[in-house]
Amino acid sequence: MSPELAAAELAREAGAAATPARPPAASAPSPAEPPVDDWDGFGFDTRQVHAGEYADLNTGLRVPPLALSAGYVFDDFDDQVDRFAGRSIDPIYSRQGNPTNGVAEARLASLEGGTVAVAVSSGQAAISSALFALAQHGDRIVSTASIYGGTRILFGRSFKRFGIEVDYVWDADDDAEWDRAIGPDTRAIYTETIPNPRNDVTDLRRIAAVAARHNLPLVVDNTVGTPALIRPFEHGASIVVHSTTKFLSGHGASIGGAVVDGGNFDWEAAERAGRSYPLITRAPRPGLGSMLDRFGSGAYARAVREAVVNDIGPSLAPFNGFLLHQGMETLSLRMERHVDSSLRIAAWLEEQPEVESVDYAGLPSHPLHGIARRDYSGRTGSVFGVTVRGGIDGARDFVNGLRVFSRMTGIGDTRSMIIHPLTSTHATFAGEINERLGITPGLLRLSVGLESADDLIRDLRAGLDRVR
Repeated sequence: MSPELAAAELAREAGAAATPARPPAASAPSPAEPPVDDWDGFGFDTRQVHAGEYADLNTGLRVPPLALSAGYVFDDFDDQVDRFAGRSIDPIYSRQGNPTNGVAEARLASLEGGTVAVAVSSGQAAISSALFALAQHGDRIVSTASIYGGTRILFGRSFKRFGIEVDYVWDADDDAEWDRAIGPDTRAIYTETIPNPRNDVTDLRRIAAVAARHNLPLVVDNTVGTPALIRPFEHGASIVVHSTTKFLSGHGASIGGAVVDGGNFDWEAAERAGRSYPLITRAPRPGLGSMLDRFGSGAYARAVREAVVNDIGPSLAPFNGFLLHQGMETLSLRMERHVDSSLRIAAWLEEQPEVESVDYAGLPSHPLHGIARRDYSGRTGSVFGVTVRGGIDGARDFVNGLRVFSRMTGIGDTRSMIIHPLTSTHATFAGEINERLGITPGLLRLSVGLESADDLIRDLRAGLDRVR
């Protein structure tokens, strides 16, 4: 055999060996299992990747597509009638709902352990929508005093103009102060899991007991905590709000917010006790039942969607909804890194001679560390305060010496950020208010990102070296 023929024979043998024989066809092939479409009972990490997703039936896209449409086609004349009459939950217009945003809504509701979520255009829109569904002109809200400065501004300016007053409780452990603040015209209690900027974690169980005693829904902002660290419904909350701009999206690339209905508040009992929630418990027009009659445990969320978001219009742009459900896929992984770095940095800062105090409940030295251990396993997020010596001059020198930390407003980004609350988020408050809140001239708010903790510590050291 010639060398050429031998080479060809070897090639044929190699090809035959590399290509296995086709197995005989089964007489009755078993069908493929359908994909999971109900993620209840699966773990948190699995649900943050899959909950709410759907397969695109047109093309088989694995990632739910971006649905850019202002409106939706009616099946027929009667379908249009049913949608406008409130007998169908299918959307009429993207101001009420959008398939892309629906993925993010279902995913967040699953992670928080609620019934239904409503996505909106920002965190401030979430707070406003959540409370406008509960209160109207002449009503009042009671809030813990230590909350985000922007929320205080919202309450003191826009809510006041709309005729809704907010009363503050300074000592959340004092039942007598709660009882004095709550009256017959109070419609909700509002608080945050991890208040910004001082990380003075809230005892949700205690406040939930107050709310239950007074037949009031407890509304909790869980922006800084996220459901990866704490789920307020498990501690007695009725409603959860988020600025999804922050940790849930995670990259600082989009603005958004969300309201989550826990489905666990007894609206009828509250009405019997003298609390009034007409958007939820009363029929909007003859022949149509109330939200509670039609939507049961999702009645409050439906009231938010139909009677607030649809009317006022703070709907979420679908592109931002897409970024939100993509961001949530890695939430627990990112939060683990955020918190690990924060614990290390806070402990390091506490030992530096230029630092007067560190407001981080995850530290054993913090007065609220017991609550932090009980409810957060000692892991209280990555937004906290540090006070440097020298007052505002020391703060200025410190901030100006940083190169890795971004000097900007915002929290919950992959990038670390720093801001001076007294001259920014709390600049409009009276001196005595800031003093009671602990907003001092030397206080800085840190939001620890995902950079190397070693690099962040070196950057902080360089800033402290400039503090005289």
